Amino acid sequence: MNLLIKGGRVIDPSQNIDDLLDILIVDGKIADLGKNLKAPAGAETVDAAGCLVTPGLIDMHVHLRDPGLEYKEDIVTGTRAAAAGGFTSVCCMPNTKPVNDNKAVTSYIINKAKAEGLVNVFPIGAITQGSKGESLAEMGDMKEAGCVAVSDDGRPVVNAELMRRALEYAKGMGIMVITHSEELSLVGEGVMNEGFTSTELGLKGIPWAAEDVAVARDVYLAELTDSPLHIAHISTTGSVRIIRNAKARGVKVTCETAPHYFSLTDDAVRGYDTNAKMNPPLRIAEDVAAIKAGLADGTIDAIATDHAPHHLDEKDVEFNAALNGIIGLETSLPLSLQLVADGELDFKVLVEKMTCNPSKILGLDRGTLKKGAVADVTVIDPEADWKVEAEKLEAKSKNSPFIGWSMKGGAKYTIVGGKVVYKRG
Repeated sequence: MNLLIKGGRVIDPSQNIDDLLDILIVDGKIADLGKNLKAPAGAETVDAAGCLVTPGLIDMHVHLRDPGLEYKEDIVTGTRAAAAGGFTSVCCMPNTKPVNDNKAVTSYIINKAKAEGLVNVFPIGAITQGSKGESLAEMGDMKEAGCVAVSDDGRPVVNAELMRRALEYAKGMGIMVITHSEELSLVGEGVMNEGFTSTELGLKGIPWAAEDVAVARDVYLAELTDSPLHIAHISTTGSVRIIRNAKARGVKVTCETAPHYFSLTDDAVRGYDTNAKMNPPLRIAEDVAAIKAGLADGTIDAIATDHAPHHLDEKDVEFNAALNGIIGLETSLPLSLQLVADGELDFKVLVEKMTCNPSKILGLDRGTLKKGAVADVTVIDPEADWKVEAEKLEAKSKNSPFIGWSMKGGAKYTIVGGKVVYKRG
């Protein structure tokens, strides 16, 4: 399919472009960018007037639950939700059933995504066998099969010596380690952020130090081994400070946060709303401010959703018993656009954190509108007004604290390899 995207505000940080331009797509590749481009015979025209046109959004942290947990989500529904959210590429975490710790599971994910998925799916393999934290998984085999990183997401690698070896091996193989930084002995039986709200609700709290202590350990191990490290879903003032200082020392550390950590505080738990239960937990207003500051000054490199679908039966229970996690693919873009509306970020910085930075961190051949690049493009209507309604979400599970919220902004078109896979309305 050949496409001409006309008259949009093209923002491509990889080329330092922010201008009203047309984009011509031929045979699934970016053929030209310029003003007043002519559509070749038979090409379809996409009217992007009043819209932002960006490299296809990349979500470097999702849970597609496939294989083994398809009652929560699968590759078909997960990639449909991604397309509706404006994402052209997603990177799926290994906590499937069986765990993606070998070539066979990696190949299954890649092949199913090619056959049935709407967007690009890049698997992330496990750091340790079965994500049990006991012995390293076969990183080389998984990389060869198509994994773009390794992580035991959902579980920290408790043994510091094993984590050190993981960083050393991964460095030698040229694959990124993504860490879930959490000191479990400090978490204990905690179910939400420790503080005023947890005391008032009578729920056991998780102190901010549970994250900060683990982030500090992992940063020091990256410094010791001189290895690249990416830290997932940071949520605290301390994590931002530790990573900012580490970057200033030249440590090869990058990190991400998720929209719920700059959009909500632990007040969202009031009413014992299990859709506000996640790991790490929602924090206090000071932490939200620190996350926004970290995004603005470049300490936080990327915005990822940590899309974590759960069946109603796993959330419609007592707060202590509910599973952690929320869906996020379809609400990430408007929540992130709010940062621009509030003057926290400009469009270029936001686009960078949702496209070229994730691509650069994971070594993906995506995140750019350069001539000759794969034509993954997101056309964003920043003025689109819509309401989050559970029955209209594409995700199989509906566990979101944003149900009922009025949103501004969203994907108008999602284009993967030159093919329109989603059109608003």
